[in-house]
Amino acid sequence: MSRLFGSVRARATLGASLVVALALVAAGAAVLLSLRTNLTDQAGSRADSAARKVASQLLTVRSFGDLDLPDDDDQPVQVVDSDGRLVAATEDLQKISGTGVDQVRPGRGGAGAKEDDGDGGDREDEEIDDDTKYTNGSATIDGESAEYRFAAVEVSSAKGDFTVYAGSSLASEKSAVSTALTSMLIGFPLLLAVVAGVTWLVTRRALRPVAAITAEMSVITASEDLARRVPEPDTHDEIARLARTTNETLTALQTSVERQRRFVADASHELRSPIASLRTQLEVGAAHPELLDVDGAVEDTVRLQELAADLLLLARLDAGEKPGAGRVDLAAFAREELSQRTRDHVEVHADLKSAEVAGSRGQLARVLNNLLNNAQRHARSRVTVTTRSDGAWAVLEVADDGSGVPESERERIFERFVRLDDARTRDEGGAGLGLAIARDVAVRHGGTLKVREAPSGGALFELRLPSPQSSAE
Repeated sequence: MSRLFGSVRARATLGASLVVALALVAAGAAVLLSLRTNLTDQAGSRADSAARKVASQLLTVRSFGDLDLPDDDDQPVQVVDSDGRLVAATEDLQKISGTGVDQVRPGRGGAGAKEDDGDGGDREDEEIDDDTKYTNGSATIDGESAEYRFAAVEVSSAKGDFTVYAGSSLASEKSAVSTALTSMLIGFPLLLAVVAGVTWLVTRRALRPVAAITAEMSVITASEDLARRVPEPDTHDEIARLARTTNETLTALQTSVERQRRFVADASHELRSPIASLRTQLEVGAAHPELLDVDGAVEDTVRLQELAADLLLLARLDAGEKPGAGRVDLAAFAREELSQRTRDHVEVHADLKSAEVAGSRGQLARVLNNLLNNAQRHARSRVTVTTRSDGAWAVLEVADDGSGVPESERERIFERFVRLDDARTRDEGGAGLGLAIARDVAVRHGGTLKVREAPSGGALFELRLPSPQSSAE
């Protein structure tokens, strides 16, 4: 059963068919009930009309034998006096039920009896009751039995009080209801089959793009070719949005994979040089101890250590490591970090004003030191560190008086392993990870890191982080 209805198309067809089936059953029942009620009311109206005609005769005829009773088999009539005795009935009536009087032949004093001309004929309260009572029953007339709707009309005449029972056949009602029911039993399954077929075809047409998307995704998965894209239908429905979202996901995945591949390739390239240099120096030192360049070996080892630390931090950031929730005063924090830097060859000036942020002190320290190292490499004579508050933001700026960053390169320098040409010529140029790490940390803290021209003509790196006070407000 789960396999039979395992597809959206099958479930949609089943659901539509069930809904239509329930609606048809409810509508059919309502139609049959309404038809039966209407036809029964019509039969009751005919019976009432016949009963009142007989009741009107009771007010004028002298004997029950003079009553002109309907000889139609569809309208049996009984006239009963106040004592429950049958005084007149349809000629060929053989059996009856539903009127409360089972007699089919008048008793003593019945049809054909003459009424005397005494005082009883002087009654002035002769009338026919306006209220009609209805019952259902059966009657056998001339050997044929049928169901009837009986109307009971009470009449007061000079001859006494009587009740006239007149019936109207329900054969037409039964025939109409039976015909309607048969039509429904034949038509409803055909209509359900049409609904199921149309739903199946429409759903298949609607889900055809999904099949194409599924097939293309299978090919992409098998080939590992993330440059491929799923087909986007020329519509504006949910399936088109699914295809666009899938392609956007594939684009992001392709970008991430390509970035990871470049990262691995660049990391391998950056690691190869210091490792090769260190190995050469150690091999030379092993063969000729007097030629061992200890300072060079230490420098290469430090470079390897810093590069490994940068790669490890980037890996943690890519894995989604969240910054801590501690609060840091940028002014005190920057003052402490500056006091620990002893190898700067360019003087650092500080203009520090209190500005509080929430985040990881260790990661923020890496950002500040990376910005300072970058400024030291490019400054001529001065580096300036500034902290301040700017509304909802805490701002940290590091500026130098070097040659600055060309406007066309101001985004590219934040990419991993990117170094401008003048930096590549320097031995201390680094691996090109410092600014990339700084930008990633800023983003993880909900902030931004941008570069623009400093007042002195060099580069000014501006780190903006949300202030916890403004967030609380």
